[in-house]
Amino acid sequence: MSEQPGPIDPEEPARRPRGRSARARAHLEEQSGSAEAYVMYFKERVYATFTGLAIVLVVAANDHADPEHALFALVLGVLGITAAGFVSDVISHLAVHQTFPVGSDLRVLLRVAGGALSTVITPGILILLAWLSVMPLDAALRASSIVYIVTLGVIGWFAVRWSRLTWAKQLLVLGILIALGFAVIALQTLAHSI
Repeated sequence: MSEQPGPIDPEEPARRPRGRSARARAHLEEQSGSAEAYVMYFKERVYATFTGLAIVLVVAANDHADPEHALFALVLGVLGITAAGFVSDVISHLAVHQTFPVGSDLRVLLRVAGGALSTVITPGILILLAWLSVMPLDAALRASSIVYIVTLGVIGWFAVRWSRLTWAKQLLVLGILIALGFAVIALQTLAHSI
């Protein structure tokens, strides 16, 4: 099988996802003038999602976990990885462009950080509901884990689906991404549980 052909005309855009992801991409590309901002946006969301999932799994494994601790651990953990990503992007910009990011460059970095922070919203609400005794903590943590796993699965599926690989190679790449995802989850869970 041959690979799916790319655009024949270099001016013709490659096929892209539609919906919220497409709007985020268009907005970031408009602000920065390149697709690299969209790459940064997805990268930070993946980092924050893996971090949130690891924290939720570690808290769920703790027999004496309480909702207050779970919520603060999740929010602070995701906030920490987001802040680290933002500082890393600022330092990288400074090193490459020899100026502090301002204007549209700074807006792109803040939007990327905002995307990473948004990964805590649904799991945070679920754990807050456990804190308010609306639902049991174990159910909130289980649901949060599912939210994070589905998020990673959807991101991986879209990344592979919109590639120009044949369906067999897409399946292989998706399998590799899933295996690597499990390895990352295992390492982060181990690191947070020590």
